[in-house]
Amino acid sequence: MHYKNLAAVVSDAPLEVLDSTRENVLAHERVNETVMREHTVIPMSFGTIFKTREDIVELLRSAAEAFGDVLNKMQNKLEFGLKVLWDRDQAIREVESEDEDISRLKKEISGPEGADLLRPHAAWPARSIRRCSRARSATSPTSSISCATCRSASRINKPIGDKMIMNAAFLISRDQEAAFDAEGQVDRQPLRQADVQATPGPWPPYNFVNIRLKLERA
Repeated sequence: MHYKNLAAVVSDAPLEVLDSTRENVLAHERVNETVMREHTVIPMSFGTIFKTREDIVELLRSAAEAFGDVLNKMQNKLEFGLKVLWDRDQAIREVESEDEDISRLKKEISGPEGADLLRPHAAWPARSIRRCSRARSATSPTSSISCATCRSASRINKPIGDKMIMNAAFLISRDQEAAFDAEGQVDRQPLRQADVQATPGPWPPYNFVNIRLKLERA
């Protein structure tokens, strides 16, 4: 459905809350992926329903300037995701192997007098935390894992679960897709025991578009 140079991709749906089932959400995503092959897309949230076609045209008309501005900024841009997982036990073993004091203390406090031996070494947990923080910092967007030459924007989302230490999204120009993918594949040495997982994108720019719609009744 068109308004000037804007278009909304729509389908008929019942006027009810749609269940966020895997089948429904994947169908929604497939439409986005199909359209974005040749056009710039502002992804709408799953389950966005308008009562009439006239309401859709009115949305395009009333928000034409905002939509146009976002579409210009997102033109020829694709979103890619990158997640970094780590093995906590493996990381702890690395800390112990690199620091003789920590390794020795672990052996001592595992004995019957461990609690008394630990008191003079209260800095041990802090030292471990600092080391783990350095391990985490290696996965920051400013590290070499992120392709600084081809990234136009990035966003760090909240990690999911205990093993995830990085949940990032990157906005990449279409002509830099191959460069971004290659950089992520070859330059992971600083992450050591971390498991770097690229999501299977490209995706519409979900993490870089935030338009809130407000319904006003006449």
